[in-house]
Formats: sequence, structure tokens, C-alpha cells
Amino acid sequence: MNHLQSIFTALLVLPHVLLAQKTISESSTYLNQKFPGAVPTVFAPGLISLKDHYEYGSVFSKDGKEFYYAVIINEKPQIRYSYFANNTWTSPKTVIGSDKYEYNDPFLSADGKGLFFISDQAKDGKGDKKDFDIWYLEREKDGWSQIPVNAGTSINTGKNEYYMSFTQTGKMYFSSNGGTDQASDKNYDVRSSLFSKSGFTPSIKLGKAVNTEHYEADVFVSPDEQYIIFCSERPGGLGKGDLYISFKSKSGEWQNAKNMGKEVNTEGYEFCPFVTGDGKYLFFSRDGDIFWMSAKLIDSLR
Repeated sequence: MNHLQSIFTALLVLPHVLLAQKTISESSTYLNQKFPGAVPTVFAPGLISLKDHYEYGSVFSKDGKEFYYAVIINEKPQIRYSYFANNTWTSPKTVIGSDKYEYNDPFLSADGKGLFFISDQAKDGKGDKKDFDIWYLEREKDGWSQIPVNAGTSINTGKNEYYMSFTQTGKMYFSSNGGTDQASDKNYDVRSSLFSKSGFTPSIKLGKAVNTEHYEADVFVSPDEQYIIFCSERPGGLGKGDLYISFKSKSGEWQNAKNMGKEVNTEGYEFCPFVTGDGKYLFFSRDGDIFWMSAKLIDSLR
């Protein structure tokens, strides 16, 4: 059994089994932060979102007891996390970082046993950096494995792969410019890949309802695969990069993506969306900070 098989075997056999952990009280959820409303607010200022650092790309575990995000330290992104133990949240600790390679866009697999991310790490972990691939660590008894594993050629190309997320059945959504030439390599597209017993299947590019000849990346898929939120730099937006959303029709097709509006988008750049497992909050990144807001906006856009 290979690495990917071991991560997803439990999911394929029993999709709704999660890691056995006690529930967290509502008063302790989300790092003890005051819950936001319809207006985006900076998440955990002074603890996660720091004035002298650039943070982005955040995700909570399904049980709400682990929080992962990327932060740039000495010009190199690394992945940090905080977890809830002994009735308190720990100070952020580094999961993986390097003075040579970049590690960012963390996301947990559907069963919580794999920590996925992107990195420009060389395949052997020693050579010169390369394009960005999707990698993962495996959960062990005492934390995460130390050696990153490449997600394989069904996902990764000779160009860049960005920001992945998973449905509850383990299907991966991500973005790539793997099919472009040098003149058009800014044209990232959203793709998806099923997981089987032999690993990820060759990815499929989503259609014109989602993708254009412009940049589409940083895709979050709802666990039930009923909507996706992504960043796009297409013309007609409110800023440099906006969040868009596409819902599935009753027949299972992605509908034309729509701008999520001024409630979330500004003249700046919004990216790295994530909706919490309870469906209550939308997280995203902007201007070097992590923001969160009520996810009721999503229903209003249906």
C-alpha cells in the first residue's frame, strides 16, 4: 500500500469516520475569538494575524481543534498551526519550513490524516527549487511525518499547481497552469481529480462556467461538492483579484461563476477562501492578513 492509499483507505471504506477526539466547547472554538458578522474582520489579531508578518491560506480541521496557515518568514513561506489541548489553544508552531524552499496553501485531507500543501521543493528534498507541486505529510501518533511526499504526476506537472481542497469523498480540486506555454502561463485553471485505490486519477479541467483565459486559482470546494469558491483576475472585477462562486445545478453541472460582491471583495486582492466545517464562517486572505466573516453570504448568492 502506497502513501496515498494509506491516507485515504479509511475514507473509502467508511467515509464519515473522523479522528476520534472529544468535541470542543463553543466558547473555545476558533481560538477563543469573537465571532464575526457580515463584515469581514481580521482573524485573531496579535496571535495569528501579526502586523510584522504576512499570513494567508488558512484551514481548520473538521472537529475545530486544529488551525493551519501559511506565514512568510525571512522571505520564505512556512506552515504553522495551533491546536486545542488541555482546554486551551497552543501558541502557533511550525509544521514545515525551510530557508531554501517555500511551503504554503495548507489543507487537510477529507479524513484528516493527510496535510496537503504546495512547495517548490526539489523532488529529492536537496536540489535546487523547482516549480510548485502539491505535496503532503502523513499524520502520525506524535504529529506529522517529517518527509514530504509528492502527490504524483496525475496531479503535478512541469509547471505550477496551487491550493487544493477536498470533497467528503476525497475528490481533490486545485488549480494549475500546466497546460500553458510561456506566453500564457498566467492562465491558471481549476481542475479536479478523483481518488481511487491506485491513487489520484488524471485531473480534469472544469468548463467555461468556471475557467476563462485568465487566472483562476485558490479553489475551495464544499464537502458535498455543491459549490466552489475561487480567486480570479478576470476583467470586470472589483479589484486586482476577487473571490467568485459557482453552484452546481440540480443536474450536477457547474453554473456560471459570479463575483461574490463588495461584501467580501475590495480594490485589493482577495484569495485563499475556506469555509469552516460547521458552515458558519468564510475565511479568506487579503493584504497580508487572514480575514473571516459570516458564511450567510453564500446562501444569498444562490
